Amino acid sequence: MRNSTDSFSIDMDLIPLGGKECIVKTSKGSVSVLVCGDRDKPALITYPDVALNYVSCFQGLLFCPEAASLMLHNFCIYHIDAPGHELGADVISSDEPLLCVDDLADQVAEVLDFFGLREVMCLGVTAGAYILTLFAMKYKERVLGLILVSPICKGPSWTEWIYNKVLMNLLYFYGMCGLLKECLLQRYFSKELRCSIEGSESEVILTCRRLLDERQSLNVMRFLQAVNARRDLSEGLKNLQCKTLIFAGESSPFHAESIHMSTKMDSKICALVEVQACGSLVTEEHPNSMIVPIERFLMGFGFQRQPHFTSSSSNGSSPASPSNHTIMSPELLSQESLGIKLKPIRTRFMSKTNKSPFSMFTTSFQYVVVSFLSTTAHNSVGYIIFFDCF
Repeated sequence: MRNSTDSFSIDMDLIPLGGKECIVKTSKGSVSVLVCGDRDKPALITYPDVALNYVSCFQGLLFCPEAASLMLHNFCIYHIDAPGHELGADVISSDEPLLCVDDLADQVAEVLDFFGLREVMCLGVTAGAYILTLFAMKYKERVLGLILVSPICKGPSWTEWIYNKVLMNLLYFYGMCGLLKECLLQRYFSKELRCSIEGSESEVILTCRRLLDERQSLNVMRFLQAVNARRDLSEGLKNLQCKTLIFAGESSPFHAESIHMSTKMDSKICALVEVQACGSLVTEEHPNSMIVPIERFLMGFGFQRQPHFTSSSSNGSSPASPSNHTIMSPELLSQESLGIKLKPIRTRFMSKTNKSPFSMFTTSFQYVVVSFLSTTAHNSVGYIIFFDCF
């Protein structure tokens, strides 16, 4: 495939996440891929949601030092943007055929062929999670594991189908107008973030608005058309054999569908983590909530955090930051606990002085997993209880 596929590379000093951007020509059209890291390392591919690209969808997560030490230390990351969603993209010609979701999944396979990748870890958000799930169903032998954020797996309901039709008409006649951006922000973020008590919009919202202005509306419309014509994958999910970690934002409009997806998969290989007070875009709204579950998930594959990495001092560490190995219970590092299922149970809010064994794992938001306090002679060590080893 590599010999038969034309491509060119662009070195861009201003690419926010660093790396090299490659435009790969596939049988389904051109697609932009940003390659970050050492290509000799295992591969992790990402796919964003509608109207987003790697900058607006994943920079919040990857800019966290803890996440960088975990993911960039272990993987070379290949950010695949939906056609026409890359920075500085031109409008896709009307002569180009419209792509369906199967075409987009096949396009991912051709990207892997071009880079000579046999097996990859996948990280996708909502529509991007659907594309990577479909890719995993069609190319089972090429997927090591799935990390899905607010994923969808069913065909669109009549309500969603009509709503998306309205969005497509707005895109066609008015472009990336103010009303359309408000609709997309509702798709991505929780009401708590969008409607700030202070009255001013958060930096996350302002940045997303600015990045949406850079999208070509007709290109977004083509991706939305493909997503709106998607089929139900529910019955095929039970045949997936790769380990899967699902994050479900509690305030996401697709929360119920993400829960549905977790119930359709084999409970021995699927872990579900709900994030409170968060919309679909957990990677941007509450990225810290993802770090510990991802770390535990990747341990099941033998991946470890970068040695000697510390994110903060022991005296001034943020309670929202994931714990490092030095304060984790030894049971977590046992062979039986690597690769675990996180039960979707809401964490109770209690102080450490309370004698109850349950305790809050974070303060600004809660991991929706069970936390337990193991009292030792010197201190209390918080850790996650694991169920149903893979």
